[in-house]
Amino acid sequence: MHLAYPVVLSALLFCTGLYGVLARRNAILLLMSVELMLNAVNLNLVAFDVWLSRTAEETLHSGQALALFTIAIAAAEIGIGLAIVLAVHRNRGTANIDKLRDTAEGPGPDAPDGPSGSGGPGGAASDSDDAPTTRAAVTKAEATA
Repeated sequence: MHLAYPVVLSALLFCTGLYGVLARRNAILLLMSVELMLNAVNLNLVAFDVWLSRTAEETLHSGQALALFTIAIAAAEIGIGLAIVLAVHRNRGTANIDKLRDTAEGPGPDAPDGPSGSGGPGGAASDSDDAPTTRAAVTKAEATA
């Protein structure tokens, strides 16, 4: 078997995982994409180990041993990552990365209502002019409603 076949398959798997990391906003899909990238690396390690063991007199199979270590690390990463995602989902009610990033950023030093001080995470003001902008105004509006 030629070395090009597993290398091309590995490149396709890695690119698919990279697209998933860059484009997806769900934390579970992000973890799955990272796992896909690690599996592409494992495929490369085993393919090059087999290819090099044909030419070398001593066969240490270090690529296969390294692939086993990578699988063990990936299993631990998925276990811990999934536990964190489930805990965050229970607390916040979502696994969307963008929403979690917005809630993780606290208010700025001079802005009591958000990180940008203008009512929204992107720095744009709110569309409605009569919307309350501070926590005190929100609680006052809830008390009167």
